[in-house]
Amino acid sequence: MPRQHAPAFTPEAASASATGGAGERQSLPALQAKMKRDPEGYEEELRQLRRHFESSVFLFRQQAALASTSSSGGGGEVAKELGDLALFFAHVAPFYPEDLADLPDQIGGLLDTNARALPSGLRVHLVQALILLVNRKIVDLEDTMELFMELQVIGDRSVKKLAFSHIVHSIRRMNQTHKNEARNRKLQNILFTFLQGEEESRAKRAFTILCDLHRRRVWFDDRTANAICNACFHGSSRIMIAAISFLLGYENVEQEDDSDASSSEDEAQNPQIILSKEDVYKANHKGTAATKKKKKAKLQRVIRSMKRQQRKSTEDSGSNYYSPLTYLKDPQGFAEKLFSRLQKCNERFEVRMMMLKVIARTIGLHHLVLLNFYPYLQRYVQPHQRDVTTLLAAAVQACHDMVPPDAVEPLFKQIVNQFVHDRSRPEAIAVGLNVVREICMRIPLLMNEDLLQDLVLYKKSHEKAVSIAARSLITLFREICPSLLVKKDRGRPVDPKARPKAFGEATVATDVPGAELLDEDFSSEGEGSDDESDAFDSNDEKELQSAPGTKQDLDGSSEANKLDIDEVTKEEDQLSGDEDDTEELDEDQDNSDNDSEENDDELDCDSDMDEENDVSESDDDEELIEKLDDSDEGSDQDDDSDQDDKSKNSSRKANKRKLSEYIGQLNAADASLRALKKLAGAKKAEASCDEAGKILSDEDFKRIKELKAKKEAKLALAQHGLGKGHDTKSVTFKMPSSDQLSLKRVDPSKLEAHIKRKLTKEERLEMVKAGREDRGKYQARTAVKQKKTGGLSNRQKQHKKKMPLAASRAKAARSRQEKKKLQKRSGKQFRGRKAWK
Repeated sequence: MPRQHAPAFTPEAASASATGGAGERQSLPALQAKMKRDPEGYEEELRQLRRHFESSVFLFRQQAALASTSSSGGGGEVAKELGDLALFFAHVAPFYPEDLADLPDQIGGLLDTNARALPSGLRVHLVQALILLVNRKIVDLEDTMELFMELQVIGDRSVKKLAFSHIVHSIRRMNQTHKNEARNRKLQNILFTFLQGEEESRAKRAFTILCDLHRRRVWFDDRTANAICNACFHGSSRIMIAAISFLLGYENVEQEDDSDASSSEDEAQNPQIILSKEDVYKANHKGTAATKKKKKAKLQRVIRSMKRQQRKSTEDSGSNYYSPLTYLKDPQGFAEKLFSRLQKCNERFEVRMMMLKVIARTIGLHHLVLLNFYPYLQRYVQPHQRDVTTLLAAAVQACHDMVPPDAVEPLFKQIVNQFVHDRSRPEAIAVGLNVVREICMRIPLLMNEDLLQDLVLYKKSHEKAVSIAARSLITLFREICPSLLVKKDRGRPVDPKARPKAFGEATVATDVPGAELLDEDFSSEGEGSDDESDAFDSNDEKELQSAPGTKQDLDGSSEANKLDIDEVTKEEDQLSGDEDDTEELDEDQDNSDNDSEENDDELDCDSDMDEENDVSESDDDEELIEKLDDSDEGSDQDDDSDQDDKSKNSSRKANKRKLSEYIGQLNAADASLRALKKLAGAKKAEASCDEAGKILSDEDFKRIKELKAKKEAKLALAQHGLGKGHDTKSVTFKMPSSDQLSLKRVDPSKLEAHIKRKLTKEERLEMVKAGREDRGKYQARTAVKQKKTGGLSNRQKQHKKKMPLAASRAKAARSRQEKKKLQKRSGKQFRGRKAWK
């Protein structure tokens, strides 16, 4: 038997010979430490142990061939020695590269051929030895990858866990400093081959490794994302469900209120939150305690809304949001193939609902057109349908502006007819109105005037959820199309003539978004630096006249303005002539006043027409008129001081002359002001044309970001009633773009917001018990009185009160009389009349 030769090569004998004493026996770890210190001095012992290892392997294979059922009956000691020697050689392999060059092949061959027949302990030791060789870079991971994948499906949990963690950690360690694309592609190809195979167990292990590496952002590329998405078409339903669950797991984003709890972290991550010091000071120091409390609450709501907006803006930039569905190479083919499988499969309802959500998410994310999807959803749109809110959320997610409204209209009408009617439950009406609002936010062309007015009437409902949903619908259409609403529901919209885009219409950006904020900021700085630049000045007029090209601008500005000026001068001449003819009569003075009023009316009409041409002139005209009034008042005072001895008729003449002079000054100022305005507009247009080809620097983009944050802060303050100079009624919510809506996941719980769900008996009992926690144990009222720890009651005090002297004497007399009667009765006993007398 080969078993007889084994003792000649035992580790104990080798270690004893290494120390020089036959009686001294040491363990393998001690020999291992000595070999690491002096590799050349222990080569002979290494060869002896190597021969012992080979003989043990040969013996074990012979035993496995003879007894195919199990080798643990007679080979327990052999298995233990073989495992210890394998770990020993794996530790000392870097010090003996030539002698142990074929060790990985021996261990790998033993695991490859007899992995299922090996005992569990020996199998674990051999796997650990092979992992150690891979970590020491004696063998490459690509050469042992297939073996480690096979070891995960033999049914040993410890080996399965060991092989899985080794693959994941080895790939993570390999890509820690830099990514080696060549090695990554080799490993990915091995895993992709296993994933596409028909055997379920191997495909499942490969899919688990891919998902783990993708979740850890080690293999975060297009190839891995597409391989995970293509696993949805695997023949095994388990792998398909796992792939769909993984894709939907990315969509379960955290709620916005959860991140608001950590205010310090948000403030550190979002430094763009800008609030004026005045608002913060008012909220903390001005007003009574009640008003300060309200202001502080408003300020907190403003901060939360601003954080929410900034999170949305960062999500829109694509830095935070990610899903493997975004990296699909053929999203249209993926959606069509998965939808065809959905139509043919016989899986349970939960699986079909998951497939439905993935298809809807892909359609909304990539703006796909899958016209058969909406009639398929229409069959399940019923209030009594199981998980109907999830189904409606998928329907909303599949709507975008590239879908023809005619394809979604039957589904839209089905939702309205099934959910929103007078005999429906309030919960169903609220859900239906919320779904209508979300769909109209994406496809506004579905709504018509009659339907909207019918849905808006639910704002008078006594149910809170229904009225809130109807009012949110009103708020939406105030922004996108106010003309569909009744006049009393329109409020004060920002743009009364707003209309939704036609189907296929797109807005093309002609400049950098937010570049106009830089111009506004520059103009505001210019106004702040020179406050007197807006007022009319004669020096400016002279400069304009001397400037080249200014006269041409004034002459060729508008013929209508010249005609207006000529008409006004003619009216002045007529007015002055009428005044000269009628100076002596008071009645004529009244007539002249009436004529002047008519002339003023004509001037007002002319100015109104000019205002229609240029609306911005009105403010400057009013300022100029006020200045002229001040100068006229000053001149009136001078004339009164110089001409005190003149008669009333001469003063009337002076007043008339002043009126004509005032009108002349007004006309001249009006003409020059119009010329200034037009010249400024032309210069601004030229400047904008020059800036169109300007290249913005990094500082400009930072400034644009700051100005956007300030604008959003002002809008948030105005929405909560804290802004200065803002009309809160005219401020509505910010309409998200189609890209923002496609990235945003529709939460089914938001569709049934503010709905009071009927509680079960267990939940009601929990609420009752929660209300009893602060109470004491129930006791009767008399028991509570008996345990009274205070003083005596009023009745007890009356019993102890001292009586007056007369009452005490009367009581004492009564007691004496009662005692006498008792004594008389006690001595005699009446026995009745004698019968014999």
